[in-house]
Order: sequence, then structure tokens, then C-alpha cells
Amino acid sequence: MSTIVETHKDHGHHGPAKGLTRWLFTTNHKDIGTLYLWFSFLMLFIGGSMAMVIRAELFQPGLQIIEPEFFNQMTTNHGLIMVFGVIMPAFVGLANWMIPMQIGAPDMALPRLNNLSFWLLPMAFGILISTLFMEAGGPNFGWTFYAPLSTTYAPETVTFFIFSVHVMGASSILGSINIITTILNMRAPGMTLMKMPLFVWSWLITAYLLIAVMPVLAGAVTMMLMDIHFGTSFFNAAGGGDPVLFQHVFWFFGHPEVYIMILPAFGITSHILETFSRKPIFGYTSMVYALTSIAILSFVVWAHHMFTVGMPLAGELFFMYSTMLIAIPTGVKVFNWVATMFKGSMTFETPMLFAISFVGLFTIGGFSGLMLAIVPADFQYHDTYFVVAHFHYVLVPGALFGIISGVYYWIPKWTGIMYDELLGKVHFWLSFISVNVTFFPMHFVGLAGMPRRYPDYALQFADFNMLASVGSFVFGFSQLLFLFIVVKAIRSGKKAKSEVWEGAENWGLEWTLDSPPPYHTFTVQPEIK
Repeated sequence: MSTIVETHKDHGHHGPAKGLTRWLFTTNHKDIGTLYLWFSFLMLFIGGSMAMVIRAELFQPGLQIIEPEFFNQMTTNHGLIMVFGVIMPAFVGLANWMIPMQIGAPDMALPRLNNLSFWLLPMAFGILISTLFMEAGGPNFGWTFYAPLSTTYAPETVTFFIFSVHVMGASSILGSINIITTILNMRAPGMTLMKMPLFVWSWLITAYLLIAVMPVLAGAVTMMLMDIHFGTSFFNAAGGGDPVLFQHVFWFFGHPEVYIMILPAFGITSHILETFSRKPIFGYTSMVYALTSIAILSFVVWAHHMFTVGMPLAGELFFMYSTMLIAIPTGVKVFNWVATMFKGSMTFETPMLFAISFVGLFTIGGFSGLMLAIVPADFQYHDTYFVVAHFHYVLVPGALFGIISGVYYWIPKWTGIMYDELLGKVHFWLSFISVNVTFFPMHFVGLAGMPRRYPDYALQFADFNMLASVGSFVFGFSQLLFLFIVVKAIRSGKKAKSEVWEGAENWGLEWTLDSPPPYHTFTVQPEIK
């Protein structure tokens, strides 16, 4: 590592390339982080517009606007895009930006691999979205693509979908290898593992989860490919296979996946709460242990998605208790967040508002998950809107609010310009109210028995559905305000100081850098005392 200190003036020849080539060929972690974040933002609007189509159809009972077949394509693609195209790339974008800055590294460990990991994504989603314009139509079997719906009865375009999933998985694995290598090998001298920021910890654990489960998903879609084109019968009962095998393989990937989508948000929230409570996170060690325990337990709960398939009683009991067990480390985290805020000198800037609502609303999602964990109750709730309410409470005010709060928290550091606080607060209140108006009624219609993924429903559910649709439209359009705030914070506004937030230099290395940080982050590694 060079010990020559670069001043800002002699930095020009190291700066970014000009024009388009900068973005195509970049190996700089900040550029790649920015690409990931803009990509996930674009996908948010594409996946969100599909949700708008779903909610417009469900505004009133009866078949209103679109064909049932197209409705199925919308539900499937909305799920796939939101999971693989919004939440995950946004977290990887934040990781790319922040991990080198938080651990005092000059860049990611494998910069060229980093570029490849990103450019695989537009290709994968280009393939997936292109199926909607083909004659047979896009995937229509739900984002969980259960066989035989996705094999025997699938449209011909399913092959494109399989290839697309493979490419997404490759992107995730390469990105994870890069993140693990960076964290383990490039920390500043003196930064032991137990001195790492919690966001870095959350990503280290998430990256291991990704490497563990993405090959399982690749295996599942490869078996589908074989069943469709090569005459095998992995999931075909007539040939000696078993459709339930698909569910087991899928959910062995799928449940760790849902933790992949929330753990980085835990890390972000921890940073924001300690900054705006002006006191260190309560119980740092227990937070790290809780993260680790959640990750380990996530591998033994998968069949709670399948209580109704006819498992042996012992299996149902095991998965019921293991699911309840995973609630304990999650509860530890919520307790520690509340304890961090307790008697802190709190202020309520936009990132803090999103972080506090994250803690409250994520907890609602957690408790509805505990209801679903109880086997006899799950027989009643399974495949109803109660499940939709549960996972949307975890994914929207959970993962998405975590991402949004992270963007508000760090954007002054990234751009050197302070975002508009008033507009930020308006964006928060619009999002907070509308997300609850959208998803809370779904608990009620679900408990009353309204099945999910149907374009039509019985008359008694009309009022709540109308309410949910109105909420969803307000939520969707309020994200346009977020786009405006982000663009404004890039282009003009008052200059941000290097520590941005009061006393932030106590909360991590990133606040010791200028705002915006130099193109090459730490040319000389800081010493951690």
C-alpha cells in the first residue's frame, strides 16, 4: 500500500473517465454502487407499475380491466422483479458504496469482477421482461414457480425465465465472493471483526447466505429445464418424481433468501438509530450474535411454507418450533434498537423517521409471521391475503424502508449536497400512511378467507380491497417524489459538511472523508485505535 498522501489537486488524472465509457467499464466501487442503485430504482418503478395493474384490477370485484392470464403474469413478474431486481441490487449498491468506506479500504477486493456482477443484471432482467412481449406471454405461475405449473403447464417462455434466473444467481454469487473477500482481507489495521460496523457485519453474513443458497436455486431451475426439454421426471409424479420435491428445494433457497433481503436493512437501521439517538448501539456483541443466529436458523425453517402439503406430524412440529425459535434473535435486535433510543437525545431527521417506522412496522410483520408459524392456524391462513400482508410488512416497511433510510442517511456524503429535509419528511409521511392503508386491511380479508393471486373475489371483501388499492396508488406515486428528492440532491442544494450529521464522526470511518468523498477512497489506510 502506497504511503504517498494524495492531495485533491494531483488527483485529477486518477479521476473517472469521461462520458459513457466511465459507466460501462468502471471498476470503481462508488460508480458500481451508483449503477446498482439506479438500476434498482428503475426496477422499482417497473415492478411497482405491475403492482398498480394488480391493484387496479382488484379495486372492485368482478373481472374489470385485464385478462386473468395477464393478471397472473403481473403477479409473477411483480414478485420476481421486486425480490431479485429491487431489494437485492439496492442492498448490493449500498454495500459497494459503503463497505470500503466503512472498513477503511481503497476499493473492493476484485474490482473487475465487481463490474461483471453488475452488468449481468440488466441482461437477466432484459431477458425476463422481454417474455411479456412474446406470443406465449411472460411467466404466469407465481414468483415461487411451483412445479407442475412451471413445468408441465408453463408457457414456452419459461425457458427464458430459467436462463434469466441463472444469470441473476451468477451475479449474486460473484458479488458475494467480492464482498466477503473485501471484508476479510482489506480492513484497516486495528479493525478486528468485533470492531466492524454492523452494516459490514450484516453484509458479511448475507454474502455467506447468498453463496450457500443461490446454487440450490440454480439446481431447482436446472431440474425444471430437464423436465421440460429432456424427458426427466424430477417433479412429475407420472414418471416417478414428486412435485413436493420442488417445494422443498425451492424453499431451502427461498427462506434464507428472505433473510438475505432483510439483514442488510438491520445493519443500516442500527447505524441510523445510534447516530440520531447520539449514543452507541445498545448491545453490539449481542447484535452480531443475533445476526449470526438468524442466518444459521434460516436453513432449518424452510418447510413452514409447506405445512399444508401433508408432511408427517414430526416434520410439522420441527418446523413450527424452529420458526418460533428464529423469532428470538429477531426480538433481541428489536429490543436493542429500542434500548438504543431509550434516553438518547433523539432528533427526527428523515433517515431517523424511516428507521423508527422500520422498527415498528417490521415488528408487525414479524408477529404475523409467528401467527403463520402455528401449524393448525396456518391451515386457515395458508394462501390467503394474510400471507401477502405478512411478507409485504417485512419487505416494504422492512427492507424497502431500510434502503430508503440508508439513501437519505448517506446521500449527503455521496453527493456533497444536503437533500431537501422538508420534502424528505413529506415523502416519509406519504409513504408511511399509504403503506399501512395498503397492507393492513389485507390481514383482515386474509383472516376472512380471501385467497391470494386471484383476479376476482367475493363481494364481502370489496371495501377493504378498494382501501388497499387507493393506498397502493398513493404509495406508488409518492416514490416519484423520492426520485425528485434524489435528483435534486445530486444537482443542487446546500453543501454538506464532511461529518454531515451532528457527532457522526463517532459512528464510522465514512464520516472522516470529505463530502463527496474522493474518487479513490482511502489511499492511506487509517489506523483504528
